[in-house]
Amino acid sequence: GPGSYTVGTMSERFDCHYCRDPLQGKKYVKKEGRHCCVKCFDKFCANTCIECKKPIGADSKELHFKNRYWHDTCFCCFKCSMSLVNEPFMLRENNKVWCSNCTAAADAPRCKGCFKPIIAGDQNVEYKKMVWHKDCFTCSQCKQVIGSGSFFPKGDDFYCVSCHEHKFAKTCAKCKNPITSGGLTYQEQPWHSECFICSNCKKQLGGKRFTAVEDEFYCVECYKECVAKKCAGCKNPITGFGRGTSVVNYEDESWHDYCFKCTKCARGLANKRFVCHNGKIYCAECPKRL
Repeated sequence: GPGSYTVGTMSERFDCHYCRDPLQGKKYVKKEGRHCCVKCFDKFCANTCIECKKPIGADSKELHFKNRYWHDTCFCCFKCSMSLVNEPFMLRENNKVWCSNCTAAADAPRCKGCFKPIIAGDQNVEYKKMVWHKDCFTCSQCKQVIGSGSFFPKGDDFYCVSCHEHKFAKTCAKCKNPITSGGLTYQEQPWHSECFICSNCKKQLGGKRFTAVEDEFYCVECYKECVAKKCAGCKNPITGFGRGTSVVNYEDESWHDYCFKCTKCARGLANKRFVCHNGKIYCAECPKRL
């Protein structure tokens, strides 16, 4: 707070404690029970201003705090130079006083984008102990403000959803658009689930059995009905699923392996010698008995 001393004018014989000059009719200062002239007070008794390093004379206003002294005109914010007389302040490093606003700014976290302080009340975004003003948190690609929206971190960069999709997301083998979620892989190529469908009935094939024919995909039912060869023996489709996955081909006709048998004795002929007689299949022995 402000410091003060008793200053008066002597009318009777009275000498300065230091220089012994008479004080009659002169201004004097009383400090710690001693009377001295103004000149000696400034020389021997005055406190030194911690800011300007000059004595705080008897005619000056003094402020003190924790054994530190200032001229009232020197008691200003170190940062903005605002007078701090009768104002809240903070004593910081090197005996410098700061106003409350400058103290808040100095102690506030710094924006990772503009490096300016983020003051209490400012809208901000925090991520992994880093902080940005809301308007400083922008996409590294398009530079648009992400703010409180969704984003994807990549190293030291941040991307909005749209830019991340176009820059990093896998591209569907069919529609060539980015795959943002889900999807599946077939022969090391990524697909949207909704793009990986039966070429005939358009049902999704993810997690289901299917057959690929010349870059087209078919579910089991559509493959049977539309694509699969018919067995020359039982006339049913040869699908390659379930029983009879092995196929016997002979002269543009196909059989399930279990249907390829002798017309007369019904012996299975898959992987065995056989004879074709009048368009029919026989084992090696039966034609001799015809």
